Amino acid sequence: MTWNWQQTDWPRFSWREDRLRQAEEQFLVRGGVILGAMSHLGHDAREHLSVEAMSEEAVSSSEIEGELLNRDSVLSSIRRALGLRADTRRASPAERGIAEMMVDLHRTSSQPLSNEQLWGWHERLMQGRRDIEEVGRYRTHDDPMQVVSGRFFEPTIHFEAPPSTRVPAEMDAFLAWYNASAPGGADPLPALTRAGVAHLHFESIHPFEDGNGRIGRAISEKALAQGLGGQALTALAATILVHRRGYYEMLEASNQHNDIENWLAWFAGIALEAQARTRARVDFLIDKAKLMASLRDRLNARQEKVLLRVLAEGPEGFRGGLSASNYQRIAGTSPATAGRDLADLVRKGALTRTGARRHARYHLTIPLRPVSPVTIDEAGGIVAGAEIGRAEKEP
Repeated sequence: MTWNWQQTDWPRFSWREDRLRQAEEQFLVRGGVILGAMSHLGHDAREHLSVEAMSEEAVSSSEIEGELLNRDSVLSSIRRALGLRADTRRASPAERGIAEMMVDLHRTSSQPLSNEQLWGWHERLMQGRRDIEEVGRYRTHDDPMQVVSGRFFEPTIHFEAPPSTRVPAEMDAFLAWYNASAPGGADPLPALTRAGVAHLHFESIHPFEDGNGRIGRAISEKALAQGLGGQALTALAATILVHRRGYYEMLEASNQHNDIENWLAWFAGIALEAQARTRARVDFLIDKAKLMASLRDRLNARQEKVLLRVLAEGPEGFRGGLSASNYQRIAGTSPATAGRDLADLVRKGALTRTGARRHARYHLTIPLRPVSPVTIDEAGGIVAGAEIGRAEKEP
């Protein structure tokens, strides 16, 4: 197998700009719409959105690599790193590390990318790791850097990266291209194209012993934010997680040559879908504020506590709906009181009810805005597929 970096045209990637033109235009338009919608949120809601978006990206990016983190611990770590009030729960080194990386990404999204920033991200990600020799610096080992799967004695090699001796020069060239291709740089590229090329280029170098995927996705997030002129809050990792199998298949297919048009078309569809997820979350926060305003001084303490708990689950509320037993446990009350409180919440328009008796379930009256997958066809058209539900996160 001859890999992309072994070919004579490396790293001169090629693609048809016209296939991505409509997607690039839509990305900018939708980004402006999201920023406009966010202007209707108060300071606390915008802060909440930023923290939630960062924590979702941190947890999702780790889950793509098979590492499951506690969402609440990551969120609390992000709040502490931002200097905001947070609970006292303890977080693992991995949870603290990726939280700190996301905050640094958030704070420096408009700045050029450097070796020092990448080394800092790696050092944070590898907190508590004793199996990594090179922490906070590029790999130097003599063994081939391979992406493999399957049995130890009969592995399948999906990719082999350049040898460690080539990494410093490869990364210097990558960073020079990345910063020159930024808005206002010597050779700027459109946002989706730049973010997609950056991710594939970085992953092809695979400069670290571990953590390349998480850092590569952060680099793409930075490129998207720069393309929109500010913090994009694009749910990129969360959307890639939904399509994890396709993500790895596209990466594998694209590291064998330097014509990357199909990869960029796939990536553009993912980024547009990610924007739709972000827009749905912003709209949900606006609807949440309207709902709580309409119920001000009309709820008892139990009802307010439970409703806020359901709203904390996001646009879909509790999966399958809120049950009377859920209400009892959250509110710490009796079945009879729970029944009266729930019936009152339905009358006041906070919840709707489906089913009867022990099968009764209660749902938010806030409208759901399902997100559809997006593909870019051969002619550059944007095609939306069937709606995606939360359950389809599993690969």
